[in-house]
Amino acid sequence: GVSPAFFSSLERLSRLVDISYCVGTPGTGGLSPPFSCSSRCNDGDISGRLELIKSWNTGFLSMEDSCGYVAFDHPPPSSSPSPGEGKGKGKGKGNIVVAFRGTYSLANTIVDLSTVPQEYVPYPADPGDDERDDRRGKKGPKCKNCTVHMGFMASWKAAREVVLPMVEKARRKHPDYGVQLVGHSLGGAVAMLAGLEMRAGLGWAETKVTTFGEPMVGNKGLVEFVDEVFGLRDDNTTNGEEREYRRVTHRGDPVPLLPLREWGFRSHAGEVFITKGDLPPSIKDLRVCEGDRDRGCLNGEDGGEEDEKGGWFGEIVRELRGQEDDELWEREAGWPTRFKLWQLLFAHRDYFWRLGLCVPGGDPIDWGRGRYNVSEGDDEMRDL
Repeated sequence: GVSPAFFSSLERLSRLVDISYCVGTPGTGGLSPPFSCSSRCNDGDISGRLELIKSWNTGFLSMEDSCGYVAFDHPPPSSSPSPGEGKGKGKGKGNIVVAFRGTYSLANTIVDLSTVPQEYVPYPADPGDDERDDRRGKKGPKCKNCTVHMGFMASWKAAREVVLPMVEKARRKHPDYGVQLVGHSLGGAVAMLAGLEMRAGLGWAETKVTTFGEPMVGNKGLVEFVDEVFGLRDDNTTNGEEREYRRVTHRGDPVPLLPLREWGFRSHAGEVFITKGDLPPSIKDLRVCEGDRDRGCLNGEDGGEEDEKGGWFGEIVRELRGQEDDELWEREAGWPTRFKLWQLLFAHRDYFWRLGLCVPGGDPIDWGRGRYNVSEGDDEMRDL
């Protein structure tokens, strides 16, 4: 299990990223100031605290597109921090939230994630920007022998020209605020690349990243770079609250196991695994994982590195590709027959709530469910 404060923090962040699905979706009305939408904007711990800076939308039909929003997350009226917010910069003093939306075309996405990676090239500082120019002479970590999925990189390139100027301006307005990046699905991959640039390229050390259902973004070199930049390399903590990067995965979710390892993709550290197969999870259902491939977490469900074409995620790719007889997938899958494809696809959306639908109260499956209410010393979730 995890602490009640950490559980509450992750649960709230899942609702903040769920709101990003109101951006770029026809008929939802989008996001409007001060922070209004057709989804969870009126939740008690969101309304009155979130202040919209701007949303962006380059499209949402392909991995090269990007949608999301940037907002101030002001501290609660009381002097004490909210659950999940400690003391110090970015913890209890407010945050600048950057939320990256995922995609609706999940089935097509799973097929597309079997593409060849390309070289990962860190972005140089833009000329003429004094804050960035001041950092040019400083030596930071370098990404050696790194490759990254070309679609994820293209999506971040599409977003960065809008996102970075907004965040820079917001940091000048509230220099004591932290920067909290959050993303679901492909949005998690973009959040990772954004976090790398902000911390390693721009020196914004207060930047934190929390993702839900993040796919594997690059090769071993990139994984080692992420672990170094976010201090995950020697992280033996069982307290996920202190981590600068939290990569939340869910039992039965195939996307964090894609693109396929046969292409050289790897997952980085910082994993927090939801062990329960359905909604809602409780504190005891969350496990703080160790290292890049903790066999007690999601990687332990894929049949192992020696059997990468088997397991339930291999079955998904075979079914979607229609290549049941292809030599690439000739090995027998070891996934449980009680699982159906649609259940596994839903698992990718089930992070505290069923994410991805911009309607009042979120996805209809969550209608009638009370908010999570977690107290110190209580290992169970209670509905209000």
